[in-house]
Amino acid sequence: MNLQLSKITTVEAKIELVTGMHIGAGSDVMHIGGIDNPVAKHPVTYIPYIPGSSIKGKVRSLLEWRAGVVAITKGAPLELNHLDKFKGEQRVQAENILKLFGASGDVSAAEAADLIGPTRCSFWDASLSQEWIGVVNELGVPMTEDKTENSIDRISSTAKNPRHTERVPSGASFEFKLIVKHLMEGDEGLIDTLKQGLKLLEFEGLGGSGSRGYGKIRFTELMMDGQVVNDFAELDPFK
Repeated sequence: MNLQLSKITTVEAKIELVTGMHIGAGSDVMHIGGIDNPVAKHPVTYIPYIPGSSIKGKVRSLLEWRAGVVAITKGAPLELNHLDKFKGEQRVQAENILKLFGASGDVSAAEAADLIGPTRCSFWDASLSQEWIGVVNELGVPMTEDKTENSIDRISSTAKNPRHTERVPSGASFEFKLIVKHLMEGDEGLIDTLKQGLKLLEFEGLGGSGSRGYGKIRFTELMMDGQVVNDFAELDPFK
């Protein structure tokens, strides 16, 4: 296998929250009347951010669903030893996913490993934009909100079991960035797969409780190597 770093594509954008988003950080302490589910924050500044791993994992998962490989992998991440189960366009999509996001496999998959090569994508943590921080500071309001939810008794219609979830509110924006390394001939085509994954993320959203309306996002000012991606707004990820 001939591997040579010939190019690095830089992808940048703003992630704007259309609805409140919760990406959990975990908590070792229970506070009576406090937040049950805090969001991920910088350990020094306590400013919310989106872990790059959360974006990468969600985009990969959506692309695997789009490629129709989830039933074959039985819900596990796509691996090298799954490739022999795919043919035609589905095999191409599976290979592209592994090239972008990485692969694992045993010695029996050595030939597939030579075909795929190293991971091409590196996702950065998305920090809260300075514009949004400025808005929050000017208004003198918190950077997060406490979303209270209840279960409803189906017979009495009364609320019970209240829970408090911390969210970054709608309107907030984050600085998004990733790079794609070009290592083999044909790696230019991986950019189309990546764009489809980002578009699927707009449909699906980020973080927990998506079925309850959390985490709806949109990408704005999407750029690749400093050039605006003009076709992203109209992109159909299912074609």
